[in-house]
Amino acid sequence: MNILLTGGAGYIGSNVVLHLLDNGHNITVVDDLSTGTKELIPEKVNFLECNINNEKKIGNILKRSKFDALMHFAGFIKVEESTNNPEKYFKNNTENSIKLFENCYNHNLKNIIFSSTAATYGNINSNSITEEQQLNALNPYGESKIKTENYLIKNKNRFNYIILRYFNVAGADINLRSGLVSEDPTHLIKIISEVAIGKREKIYIYGNDYNTHDGTAIRDYIHVTDLANIHLEITKYLINNKLSDIFNCGYGTGYSVKQVIDKANEITNGSIEYNYTARRNGDAENLVANIEKIHRTINWKPKYNDLSIIIKSAINWEKKLSEKNI
Repeated sequence: MNILLTGGAGYIGSNVVLHLLDNGHNITVVDDLSTGTKELIPEKVNFLECNINNEKKIGNILKRSKFDALMHFAGFIKVEESTNNPEKYFKNNTENSIKLFENCYNHNLKNIIFSSTAATYGNINSNSITEEQQLNALNPYGESKIKTENYLIKNKNRFNYIILRYFNVAGADINLRSGLVSEDPTHLIKIISEVAIGKREKIYIYGNDYNTHDGTAIRDYIHVTDLANIHLEITKYLINNKLSDIFNCGYGTGYSVKQVIDKANEITNGSIEYNYTARRNGDAENLVANIEKIHRTINWKPKYNDLSIIIKSAINWEKKLSEKNI
């Protein structure tokens, strides 16, 4: 396949690029490097440094190459930042995405894989969230993704699309070619990894008064390489079947924040110090995916469905980052 991929210098995008390259596909990456890391982009790909709203530059690529699909990862992802600066999120995650999609349509690229999020669901009183649940985002980040989803749904006669709602993506490429790079991380396992290598002193758990077995919020963690494989298989499915749809991406198993820290302490011989602090605005209590639909649709078998593997790969990546100063 010949894939146009936005946000390829970011965490998930760069891991998907590697997985696609490993499987013999051709990639063109678009990234403005506002939050991405250029060193994560392999030399084998064509790279265009620009924002997704740059109609002229992207239009020129679309004229020159016949792409089989667009994989759209580029977007801002920080929940707390979105509550403080919602305009930034609606401008980039929604308005710029729509400009990109229209640009693709005008150049006859109509197959779209869109990175969405479980943050679209909000607080749902269910241990297993299906794709049919009513959406009720608790923050502008989730709302910005809903608006973009709605654009695709309203334009289903013009596009073939797959919307992928990620649950909590974690870990790093097992060969340490890519992982999460962030100066101000909000991902739990990333922060744990920084504590594990001594980059920070301790981790703060936001809230211990949730209605869960230990009072801390519960999430479904999926290894980034398993998520990358979903992208490969779902893109082949879309190209072959031209059937638009929405899928959850997770493992269907929930771990509380405290359980993840306890597991990290098993791995690191108790080096993860933590304190409890107040809840953050916009955090849901329990987000665990029902993944029956994606298993019915594509031949996807997770390889890294193990919390220990996820945490170890993240810590190993963090060690590499500290040594290489990426």
